[in-house]
Amino acid sequence: MKFLIALWMALHLVTASYAGEAPPLAEDPVVEQRLIVISEELRCLVCQNESLAGSRADLAQDLRREIRTLIRAGKTDAEIMDFMVSRYGDFVRYRPPVNPVTWLLWFGPFLLLMGGLFVLFRMVRSHQRGAQAPVLNPEQRAKAKSLLQEPKSPT
Repeated sequence: MKFLIALWMALHLVTASYAGEAPPLAEDPVVEQRLIVISEELRCLVCQNESLAGSRADLAQDLRREIRTLIRAGKTDAEIMDFMVSRYGDFVRYRPPVNPVTWLLWFGPFLLLMGGLFVLFRMVRSHQRGAQAPVLNPEQRAKAKSLLQEPKSPT
């Protein structure tokens, strides 16, 4: 038992000594920082629900490489974003601009919510109108009264 504890402690110490800070992905940390900022604003075209910065897809790695090349070429963030949009369309942006092409994207959820609330309101109103007590004629009233009275116990 002591041997296993000693072995576990030795392995723990050995692996801890190899732990360290990850090397930067690019030679220039400024380029890498700009890459992260820009790629967080872009959508991975393969994953579609991940940012370009967080995706591990091959296409995402290629796009990050392309962005690094543009940064090293002296392009501004806006020029890089325009390049990506011209190549892949507004879909590549996580926050596409508000223009007639993207109105449905921006205002569609609000319109669906308003439509759903309108339908719900109409359904509740029609249900309330239909739930009024029915008018009974005297014969039906007497039958209902006889059904609701306590049954007489046979003695």
